Amino acid sequence: MLDGLTLYRRMAAASIKAQLRYPGTFAMQAAGNFVTTLLSFFGLWSLFRRFGSIAGWDLATVALLYGLVNIAFAVAETLGRGFEIFGGEYVKTGNFDRLLLRPRSTLLLLLGHELRLRPIGRFLQGAFVLGAGLWMAPHVSIQTLWLLPWAIAGGAAMFLGVLIGQAALCFVTVEGLEVVNVLTYGGVEAGQYPLPMFSRWLRRFLTWVLPLAGICYYPALLMVGHADPLGLPSWFGLFSPGMGFMFLMVMGWFWQRGVRGYVSSGS
Repeated sequence: MLDGLTLYRRMAAASIKAQLRYPGTFAMQAAGNFVTTLLSFFGLWSLFRRFGSIAGWDLATVALLYGLVNIAFAVAETLGRGFEIFGGEYVKTGNFDRLLLRPRSTLLLLLGHELRLRPIGRFLQGAFVLGAGLWMAPHVSIQTLWLLPWAIAGGAAMFLGVLIGQAALCFVTVEGLEVVNVLTYGGVEAGQYPLPMFSRWLRRFLTWVLPLAGICYYPALLMVGHADPLGLPSWFGLFSPGMGFMFLMVMGWFWQRGVRGYVSSGS
């Protein structure tokens, strides 16, 4: 276990060093990522400026959802680059065969493929919006602030699980499918809005299949003291971020199934 962690630290350090070799390029990419994601928040701001509140949520409390889901996705983006490009870089070219020859977990090796720093723009922008939401939102319970790192960790695990599942699908499809972006970037967009806004089937999907509500909506409900209009008890938000880790474990199982069925590829 320690050898694996040491290896990952070395791969991460090499990746960071390579990206910072051209600091101007890195700064421009991070700034562009910050501005691009900030524009999506202005869309939310315009919506709430027009209607005031939606489903009992005003802009300040929705900022909590926005900040949580964007920080979590930024962490997953940073860690999961190897899974994003897995189909084209490893399966299609046959390079995954080389990973199988190395005496380390393929999940660990792909996690160390590139510790991407560009999502720091999304991370900082999400943290800024989250801080503003905590400052402006009424009735935020200080005793529940410990839920923030718990929810962010659960959300990062869930989005990383989606990326691993997308990569595992490449064992069948060879190349990654764009439809999976419905669960990644689409999940980020859906996570920015209160759950009651969606239809019944989608609410169930976002709670029990892709546990997006568990990692942002229900912890935020508990923090601001809102009752759940969908009927789940308030204490559910204490444990719901753990659903992100459960989702990651399920996707890890699918990954192992895919590896066992891999029969090589290439031109």
